[in-house]
Amino acid sequence: MHFSGKQRADLLEIARRAMLDRGMAPEFPKDALRQLEAIGGPAREEGDGLRDLRHLPWCSIDNDDSRDLDQLTVAEALPSGETRVLVAVADVDAVVKKGSPIDLHARQNTTSVYTGAAVFPMLPEKLSYDLTSLNEGEERLAVVTEYVVDGDGGLGASAIYRARVVNKAKLAYNAVAAWLSGEGPAPAPLEKASGLGGNLRLQDAAAGRLKERRHEEGALDFETLEPRAVFTDGDLTELKLDAKNRARDLIEDFMIAANGVSARFLRAKEMASLRRVVRSPERWPRIVELAADYGDALPPEPDSKALAGFLARRRKADPLRFPDLSLVVVKLMGRGEYAVEYPGGAAAGHFGLAVLDYTHSTAPNRRYPDIVTQRLLKAALASGRSPYDWAELEELAAHCTDQENDADKVERQVRKSAAAMLLSNRTGEWFEGVVTGASAKGTWVRIFRPPVEGKVVEGFGGLRVGDKVRVKLVATDVEHGFVDFVRKNRHAG
Repeated sequence: MHFSGKQRADLLEIARRAMLDRGMAPEFPKDALRQLEAIGGPAREEGDGLRDLRHLPWCSIDNDDSRDLDQLTVAEALPSGETRVLVAVADVDAVVKKGSPIDLHARQNTTSVYTGAAVFPMLPEKLSYDLTSLNEGEERLAVVTEYVVDGDGGLGASAIYRARVVNKAKLAYNAVAAWLSGEGPAPAPLEKASGLGGNLRLQDAAAGRLKERRHEEGALDFETLEPRAVFTDGDLTELKLDAKNRARDLIEDFMIAANGVSARFLRAKEMASLRRVVRSPERWPRIVELAADYGDALPPEPDSKALAGFLARRRKADPLRFPDLSLVVVKLMGRGEYAVEYPGGAAAGHFGLAVLDYTHSTAPNRRYPDIVTQRLLKAALASGRSPYDWAELEELAAHCTDQENDADKVERQVRKSAAAMLLSNRTGEWFEGVVTGASAKGTWVRIFRPPVEGKVVEGFGGLRVGDKVRVKLVATDVEHGFVDFVRKNRHAG
């Protein structure tokens, strides 16, 4: 494959081919584009079942460059000391009807694919970036999940309903986190929206209680490294790590709670639902052995609280290697999947989040299972029949699981190719790193600057996960995403 001077274009071609190889469609079909042309504006609706919440100080918090805004949040302090949280999710179904050409394309891919070189959106940009996005200053229809957070982080009364909303401020994770922590100024949009600063601090406090409660119940706190490609004039200049922060935690905690409320709402309505599950790890004995290698002990049967305690101790003892330990444990736990929960049936639960009831409902511009759940919620609110029969839900659960796994592989392929591209002119240089994998399949090292993982093809004898090493770059292969190192021996430079 020939690589031009514009490296973004080269990575984009790698991404397109990777999608096609896995049965995903990088472009929208003609009938979907014809449907798109006929959509003249956002959905408008009136009616007794639609609340007017446009006056509330809603805000969105997302990545700096995000344009597909799925949710808004706002909070209210209650006289009892509790906090009422409202999460508004874009009503994508109001524009994208089941069985329409745009819906069928979204159903094929099931997710937006974020490759670094470009985003391959599940829905056309005219929708996901505009007409179904909760953009600042624009009136939109939303499905609102409301719940009360008590002083101990427990969930009280909850409700789900439809509403009209307006985003008062488009905010970004890093700026909000710096402001909340007292390390940066108030983001500019806060100055325009009266009362929003105080509301954000109320949200932050409620999210903190939710997080603390989840951790007490055994939620696992991982930290994995996924470098993001940074381009200048089309050429790759840097791989940047986006660290977890308070603003990211705020949104994560609110969405986990909202997804739980959605799952329980559908169960109460005796409606089958599409759950997101992470089953109890079948490879738990290997996780026990891993903990023992660090001088720690885990019980013989899967126990999320015990595993959460082990991870917390390792994060404190060795923060440098914790991301690599996180990755190993995530792999041993197994992948998440979608599964159908039937009325009266037992929920499989989500081992990593330590919750029994969990669905995906808060990102319908980006994930197809969220559109499915939104349609189920709206049908339940209207006291109507489910838009999906049980056989169709089973087919969707399997298909969405497969496509999500394939999308992950595409994104990982492009990250690896970007790493090889960034290092392609640095053959012969030495780097400091840490061993991230050592098995019969090979030995892997993550170097620190830039944050790139590669294979040790020579001198790997005796290396173990967690060992600090010095390695020399000997080869790169951009098309396949290969980065090869040799280990420094005691006689080397």
